[in-house]
Amino acid sequence: MKFSVNMRNIIFVVCFLIIQVVQAQEFVILDAENKEPIPNVAIYNNDKSKTVISDLFGKADLGIFTANERIIFKHIGYQLKKTSKALLSRRENKTVYLTMNAEQLDEVVMSISKWEQQRKDIPQKITSIDAKSIAFTSPQTSADLLQNSGKVFVQKSQLGGGSPMIRGFATNRLLITVDGIRMNNAIFRGGNIQNIISIDPFTIKNTEVIFGPGSVIYGSDAIGGVMNFYTQTPQLAVGDSLRIKGNMDYRYSTANNENTLHADLNYGKRKWGLLTSVSYSDFGDLKMGKYGPESYLRNNYVVPSVSGDQLVVNPNPRKQVPSGYDQINVMQKVTYKPNNFWDLDMGLFYSETSDYSRYDRLIRPNKAGDGLRSAEWYYGPQKWFMANLQAEQKGKGKFYDGLKITNAYQHFEESRNDRGFQNPNLYSTAEKVDALSSNIDFENKRMGDFRLYYGGEYVFNKIHSDGSQKDIQTNEVMGSASRYPDGSTWQTLAGYFNLEYKLKPNMTILTGLRYSHVWINADFDTTYYGFPFQGANLSTGALTGSLGLSWLPKPDLQVTWNGSTGFRAPNIDDIGKIFDSEPGAVVVPNPDLQPEYAYNMEVGIQKNFKDKLVLKGAAFYTYLVDALVRRDYQFNGQDEIEYNGETSRVQAIQNAAKAYVYGFEFGMEAFFTENLSMQSNLTITEGIEEEEDGTDSPGRHVAPTFGDVHVIWKNQRFKADLFLAYNGEISNDNLAASEIGKGYIYELDANGNPYSPSWYTLNVRSQYELSSSLKLTASLENITNQRYRPYSSGITAAGTNLILGLGYHF
Repeated sequence: MKFSVNMRNIIFVVCFLIIQVVQAQEFVILDAENKEPIPNVAIYNNDKSKTVISDLFGKADLGIFTANERIIFKHIGYQLKKTSKALLSRRENKTVYLTMNAEQLDEVVMSISKWEQQRKDIPQKITSIDAKSIAFTSPQTSADLLQNSGKVFVQKSQLGGGSPMIRGFATNRLLITVDGIRMNNAIFRGGNIQNIISIDPFTIKNTEVIFGPGSVIYGSDAIGGVMNFYTQTPQLAVGDSLRIKGNMDYRYSTANNENTLHADLNYGKRKWGLLTSVSYSDFGDLKMGKYGPESYLRNNYVVPSVSGDQLVVNPNPRKQVPSGYDQINVMQKVTYKPNNFWDLDMGLFYSETSDYSRYDRLIRPNKAGDGLRSAEWYYGPQKWFMANLQAEQKGKGKFYDGLKITNAYQHFEESRNDRGFQNPNLYSTAEKVDALSSNIDFENKRMGDFRLYYGGEYVFNKIHSDGSQKDIQTNEVMGSASRYPDGSTWQTLAGYFNLEYKLKPNMTILTGLRYSHVWINADFDTTYYGFPFQGANLSTGALTGSLGLSWLPKPDLQVTWNGSTGFRAPNIDDIGKIFDSEPGAVVVPNPDLQPEYAYNMEVGIQKNFKDKLVLKGAAFYTYLVDALVRRDYQFNGQDEIEYNGETSRVQAIQNAAKAYVYGFEFGMEAFFTENLSMQSNLTITEGIEEEEDGTDSPGRHVAPTFGDVHVIWKNQRFKADLFLAYNGEISNDNLAASEIGKGYIYELDANGNPYSPSWYTLNVRSQYELSSSLKLTASLENITNQRYRPYSSGITAAGTNLILGLGYHF
């Protein structure tokens, strides 16, 4: 009996020791910066006779390696790491940290073909912003997310907004997609648009920006560039386990007394998973800087009242009253993976703002120059809902290796409300857009050195538009002209192919074609305006193409060339809009429009000097013909009509100009030590619009020269970024005619003419990991408290701004 008990004890001890030894062989591989697990890391010895791959949680069993055997850790996006198991075993937490590569030409990108491609095979310039970078910069909105990259210029008419400018183009000449679904709808306008703030930066996994035309894959509007936002997806469990993880974040900023709360929760099983995300932000009135142009100060503002509007003195002229608003964003994702060949994903998105003032309209002076023109000018709640369902199959098709079917429904709501000073009539227009889209995309990579991508797209938009005017004294509501033809429709059907050809192992050709056909149907209401036409019916097509070359003469050198065309078909905003474009001018419908076309060429070079210095440069030239621009017009033979009680000059969107834009983009990354590095960006753009009579003027959306310089220090727990942001001057001679008409948002030069001054800011960001679950971020922006207003912006930027954030991960 005693012998039996002793044997059981011995067996128990031996089993316990075996378990400990087995557990001791398991290590987890983590990103050195964000401590996230790295899957698919190849781990092998010198002669590659032993190989292990890390799992989805970054775990790998190193039991096959001997204690003193040399072990190599390799991953496409990280620096090679060499060590031994003996050295690793000395670490109590059994972790291995990998550091990201300086600049990885083998990085995978999605935007060019909607399928994964190696960056080194792409002839176009693409910049990628991942979730780790977004968390560090802690942007208030997705517009700020792009601006923080240092490669995209962002204009703001008010705090609740942000309109990107890329290579001299903006608004409806840039395309926005979310998870591959176009957000641009039929009322995206040529004036500054704010839809990008509907995308919650907390939910973004990765953002890829294509510079230059992307019409072959994305169709109409992709002239200046494409901004692709890919959101987080549910993470599944390994085996029959349960994977539960989540994040909670809080952010506060002093410049506008911002309070933001965010929470998300991931629930994953082996075949299906759920991801729920909620964010809420409350932004107060924005406070501008102390040192800068006096003309930017908000010396007085209007207090609206039924009994009579009052112009009051602002006790704090640096406070931009009113500019605050609040916003909520909700996302629900569901993923189902029945086997290794199919993925089914459903996404639900909802975003809504409160009312928010259009600040640039509230600072317009009246004709006499002794007061303000508007008592009220505000947007109603901006609402966006999207439901999408995507099915993806890999490896089973007869004529393809990959198949994606994406169906989506979107609903947009927006409204405009304005009332003149001491005018009892509040004029309102409200718009709703229902958008349906269906995409089918194929990938075929079983063709030797060829890889083919092809597919089709159908998009349908229906617009609901209503106008009204309300007497705020009597509360009487009467009908008024709507902004757009109510019930109008816009639709497009398209097919495309994109071919990738490996001419040599170090040389890739990428070419493609797309044909798109667009239909518009709009019936005009003649109740309020005697239109000389009853409707607009447009049926037009566009053929676009691209041809590019990527050449790597050496593994650390890339040279690219790309030629492409892009187009933008007229939409409902172009053909059928009635609106107050600027003081004393009104835009009326024009049913005689055709698409505008862009022809683009760019060359690029990138050189990596032993992972210590990376230099990048690109030069581009774009020629736009039949440009859709706003110009003087006649309505029923008249140059002026009465609009909202004011005599206004008549204008309309017309195919009345040509334009050319050219420029240079530079980037640099320098790595001095393992902890210390430097990054810099510089963009120089020039552009001219040429009229039919041969006269020309500066391009409206050509941003000033802008750039930044960052000095970054980091270790495994702490990261700090000291950086300078810079914008150049746009003189009065280089200011677009439409901008000169808004002289009240600009400073005056020595001759009393409006111009956009240069400016700079000095800033510092930091992030500290208090524990593996808790992170603190702290930023101090505009340290020298500069008072500046970015080009074409109506609202002045924040002064010295302290931003604090706390994030908890579990």
